[in-house]
Amino acid sequence: MKLLTWLDKNLEITLSVALMSTMTAILAFQVFMRYVMGASLSWSEEVARYMFIWLIYLSIAYGAAQMRHIKLDAALGLFPQGLRNYVVILGDVLFLVFALYVVWTSWQVVERQLMLGQTSPAIGMPMWMIYSAPTVGFALTTFRQLQVIAFRIRNPNAWRDDEDI
Repeated sequence: MKLLTWLDKNLEITLSVALMSTMTAILAFQVFMRYVMGASLSWSEEVARYMFIWLIYLSIAYGAAQMRHIKLDAALGLFPQGLRNYVVILGDVLFLVFALYVVWTSWQVVERQLMLGQTSPAIGMPMWMIYSAPTVGFALTTFRQLQVIAFRIRNPNAWRDDEDI
């Protein structure tokens, strides 16, 4: 149970830090090899690019979990105080619908890549692994949005993003 609680609070940030750190180390090693040793690595930029793609999609889920996605707080002030909580939840539901749509459409791309069997040029990685980043990231975002919506329903006065889930 403690592991699940820890994963719930730290999964995205842990993976993001690991990806960012590894990506930075690979790129630093590439710069060292190119400018100091005079020999470029054929795989480093491709690996760093794929890590960055995964980092982006995992960070979307992290932003959802932290309730920090871009929205128009100034426009929220245009609504009467009694409706603001509902408007915020409506925005969360719309983001949830968008996340589900991305999961569905990106899964179709992954299925196509599985069928085609395409691999990356430098390291020979199956491209379905790269193309699955939006599917995994937005599936996790969907889960986080469900948590956010449940939190906002349980805590109707916490619409300002001040509290953690």
